[in-house]
Amino acid sequence: MMGEAELASWLRLLETPGVGTETARRLLAAFGLPEQVFAQSAALLERVVPAAVARALRSPPEAPLLERIARTREWLNEPRHHLLTLADAAYPPLLLQTADPPPLLYARGRLDLLHRPQTLAIVGSRHPSAQGGRDAHDFARDLSAAGMTIVSGMARGVDAQAHLGALLAAQDNPDGAGSTIAVLGTGCDRVYPAAHRELAHRIAEHGLLLSEFPLGTAPARGNFPRRNRIISGLSRGVLVSEAAVQSGSLITARLAAEQGREVFAIPGSIHNPMSRGCHRLLRDGAKLVECVDDVLSELQGTVPQGRPEPTGADAAPAAHADLDAAAPAARELLDALGYAILSFDELAARTGRSAQWLGEHLIELELQGRVARLPGARYQRIERA
Repeated sequence: MMGEAELASWLRLLETPGVGTETARRLLAAFGLPEQVFAQSAALLERVVPAAVARALRSPPEAPLLERIARTREWLNEPRHHLLTLADAAYPPLLLQTADPPPLLYARGRLDLLHRPQTLAIVGSRHPSAQGGRDAHDFARDLSAAGMTIVSGMARGVDAQAHLGALLAAQDNPDGAGSTIAVLGTGCDRVYPAAHRELAHRIAEHGLLLSEFPLGTAPARGNFPRRNRIISGLSRGVLVSEAAVQSGSLITARLAAEQGREVFAIPGSIHNPMSRGCHRLLRDGAKLVECVDDVLSELQGTVPQGRPEPTGADAAPAAHADLDAAAPAARELLDALGYAILSFDELAARTGRSAQWLGEHLIELELQGRVARLPGARYQRIERA
């Protein structure tokens, strides 16, 4: 475990007014570890930072910083709680290769996941369609089962579904390489959104929670774009499930491209506004993804042998076979829906059926998990796993 003096010097460096991650890296590059930074004269420090920052570095730590050091030491005494520095051998090598690696990373859970060779970020809308959420879950599950570690941001919607899918595979195969890393926009001791408390507990047990923010940091708008560069930086590629044109997921995809990572996107219906971000990525050169093999062949070179049979988003042939065996009314409705999102009135126009007939059979398909009812009395077909 990190010694008291070492911990204090790292936290003091990052807490000094005027010292952000970029300035901290300049100081470390010029003088070595934080202990050496604080040992320098003001004149030497001023060669690297402005005079005001040099004076702040020479000032003794104040009570709030001492309290933070004590709190961090107490947190680190808990099992599977870690604090990684740029000088730590456990620091994730992929993130170290980026232009802006965080000097400190707080971690809770399985540190081994930071050194797995196969990592993929899955990101997307906080309000995906039923199919978009299912795609994120099923891709994450199957990719995790194939040995990939799934990285996301524990937000509502696509992020949560990606974590849940990866956890499902990891819990079914605890000795396997796959699982999930959640990169937080808060301190590692906070859960946001609060509704994801149970999800965070499961990730800490079977995967890894990770944050660059000090303990106790509350959610703030500016934290999440910073978090996104870590999501992409930890990953060999980024897969976008659904995203609007103005979306944080597209920021993550842009950062991934700038970091030399692969960018993948799942296409969707032209009628779904949550597909427009993915379609923009595809126009800009992202790789189109229809099944997990599209990702694995790009990142692994070959598809692993013995991988589970494709399911969910990858099971189009099986879904069509199942459709052939469906009742005539179900086939008629599913054919009418296609892969668009339609209102009740639009379905009535397409089928020429009465409202009573449509209502009865839509309810039946909802109960079977084959159609999702969306806000505004709209409907979307769901591929069966």
